[in-house]
Formats: sequence, C-alpha cells, structure tokens
Amino acid sequence: MREEQEVNRAIDRYADMVRRLCMVYLKNKEDTEDIFQNVFLKYALSSVDFQSAEHEKAWIIRVTINACRDLLRSFFRSRTLSIEEVPGLPAPEHEERTVLEAVLTLPEKYRSVIYLHYYEGYPAAEIGKILGKNPNTVYTLLDRGRKLLKEKLGGEDVGK
Repeated sequence: MREEQEVNRAIDRYADMVRRLCMVYLKNKEDTEDIFQNVFLKYALSSVDFQSAEHEKAWIIRVTINACRDLLRSFFRSRTLSIEEVPGLPAPEHEERTVLEAVLTLPEKYRSVIYLHYYEGYPAAEIGKILGKNPNTVYTLLDRGRKLLKEKLGGEDVGK
C-alpha cells in the first residue's frame, strides 16, 4: 500500500490523462469518474515498484484501458440503452464536429492508437508495449486510423 503523498502526487500528475483516456473509451462522464476512482484506488493499493516515471505512466494507462474494457463488457452495460437509442425522443442537435469527436467515433483498435500517439505523444514502439501489440501492427493501425479520420472529417491528410 502506498503512502497518501505518493498517491496524491500520482493523481496530480496523471488525473487529466486518465480522464481523457476514459472519455475516449466510454464517452460518458459518469462512467469516466467511476473508472478514475478505481484506477487510483488500485494504484494506492498496489505494491508495484516502478523503475521510472514512464513505467508508472504506462502502468496507469494499462490499468485504465483494462478497467474501461471491463466496464464495456459488463453484464449491466450490455443490457442497457442510452437515452439516444430510445425511440420517439428527438435526437440532440450536433454542432460542428471536432477532431476529438471524430476520433471517438473510430473503432476501438484505431481509437486507442490514435489517442495514445497524438494526444499522449507515445511513439509506436511504446504504444505496442502498452497495448501488447507488435510495433508494425501499431504503424498499420495508425495509418488506417488516419485514413478513417480523413474520410470522417472530409479533409486533407491528418498530420503524421
């Protein structure tokens, strides 16, 4: 179990990243807050000795992604409908789409690598380690994800 000061330092350092990553996966503020609490509770209770700040950050990313996936696969989640899916109610009006909104609509395999590369600044080799994929697979997913974003945004090539 970690000391309170160490946990507070980790929250200060990684809170925004964890929330953004949860929003990419869950697209829901309430679920994001639940996962946020679970991630830092797991951090507080863990006895993992981190070799560096990058190791610690990668561990937190991995725990966050796993927690999001577990929630998405849960029995309760698969048996509920969102308010947008309820027939008869007017759909909320959509304003101009941003790049992040377009990223959120990508399939998970592309969304994860695009987010980690462009929003967190990880190179493909590190993304491969975090997600347990071959770096060449990550390059392929990045390329295909960029092409999908280009189609969704109807613009020129998304920066490489």
